[in-house]
Amino acid sequence: MIDFKKIELCDKTWMDPLLATANLSGCHQNFTNIFAWAKTYNYRVAQVNSYLVVKGVINDTPYYFYPAGTGDIKTVFEVMKEDAKSCGHDFVLAGISPEDRVVMNRVYPEHFEYKEMRESFDYVYHLDKLVTLVGNKLHAKRNYINRFHKANPDWSFELISPENLAECWEMNLKWCQITHCEKDEIAKESCAVRRCFQNFAALGLEGGLIRVEGRVIAFTMGELLNSEAYVIHIEKAFAEIEGAYQMINREFAGFIQKNYPRLIYVNREEDMGLEGLRKAKLSYHPDKMEEKYLATYFEG
Repeated sequence: MIDFKKIELCDKTWMDPLLATANLSGCHQNFTNIFAWAKTYNYRVAQVNSYLVVKGVINDTPYYFYPAGTGDIKTVFEVMKEDAKSCGHDFVLAGISPEDRVVMNRVYPEHFEYKEMRESFDYVYHLDKLVTLVGNKLHAKRNYINRFHKANPDWSFELISPENLAECWEMNLKWCQITHCEKDEIAKESCAVRRCFQNFAALGLEGGLIRVEGRVIAFTMGELLNSEAYVIHIEKAFAEIEGAYQMINREFAGFIQKNYPRLIYVNREEDMGLEGLRKAKLSYHPDKMEEKYLATYFEG
């Protein structure tokens, strides 16, 4: 049985190098997301050989992430499989990418059954596209930004810092009141957002905000995900201010491009199965989707 532990901030020191070495593309394979959502999904972590192993629970079903690290992965899978057996549940892995499936099918030919997790697919965009908004498909986004400029000539963009972090939190609370955060999925997200605010510096997060007449009306937070992508963890704006979402999206994309010129993509995470969020993310016409699958092991 694997000796799992509850995740703490201090675990970032050993988890980050393993995640960086694995260079995985799913937004769930990131310390901030594992830490922020730990209470919601009962995440626990362990190091097995030179791999990070994460275990969680969804809909009363225990599951594992694809292990992150280097070395003989079959040995790690065997330890995970034995852990599942010892705990009396199926060996299930969640968030499995098509690339992960290739390895798993090589290690255990015809021993996994896969189910698509559409609500967990990540929306991935070319960074340059989010900065320039060129092309007919993004014409509406440019129009929103033009209307925002005309209605709010005194707007400003600034990076999130210890000096203005509290203002963003106050704006987040007002956003929650407007959008009724007591709804199940939004309530879960609010818990994760709170952990990001409480540990903003320790998590190594970056962020930006938009002001209108001195008041914060939009903010966003993110960080490097892997060698070619940046991940956006949080983005909030007052929807009644036309163009606010489009402005914070574009301005922070510009910050990313300026400070990380080698990056190609922005991963804007999943839609959690929420229709409105799915529509908003599709409206930017993702350049690719990070597919994810639920894999269940069965004896042949």
